[in-house]
Amino acid sequence: MDPDQAEWRIDMKNSTFQGIPGMLRPFKEYLETWNLPEGAEVVFFGVPGTCTPFVELLCYAVRNLPCRFLFVPYLRENESREMTYTEGLGFQLGEPCQIRNPSIIIFMGGLAMPGVPVKIEEAEALLSAYPDVASAGICFMHMFQKSGWLDKISFDLLIDATLNVDITVE
Repeated sequence: MDPDQAEWRIDMKNSTFQGIPGMLRPFKEYLETWNLPEGAEVVFFGVPGTCTPFVELLCYAVRNLPCRFLFVPYLRENESREMTYTEGLGFQLGEPCQIRNPSIIIFMGGLAMPGVPVKIEEAEALLSAYPDVASAGICFMHMFQKSGWLDKISFDLLIDATLNVDITVE
């Protein structure tokens, strides 16, 4: 399904949402529009430790979909891990697994951060290896824009969240 032709329940075109639900609900709806079959692979590429908790949260938001969720450290496809759901606990990294036939590739913004051993050209090459696969980018604080990724990669969906932190010490 072409997401541009989808009938969205919420207005997703260039919209702004608030808080964690503002990141999770559009992600969930985006995946739902694809009507993914049983066992469809949703593959997250991200920085271990930094991106992993967000991947766990995103997987939890779509836990009722019949998909197989995988996490790949950096762009190292040979090190992919299945995301395992445990009732009452959520998602965690599971056993090593092979990427067989991805339906959607998701790049996490940590890949675009300074000092991370990933180049835009490597991400482009990975996407070109899967020409018929949908792609999404999920980042914080305009990381893909700041690093120039959006000049070279056009995501089918981009979620760019902003964090505000208030601290009170008493």
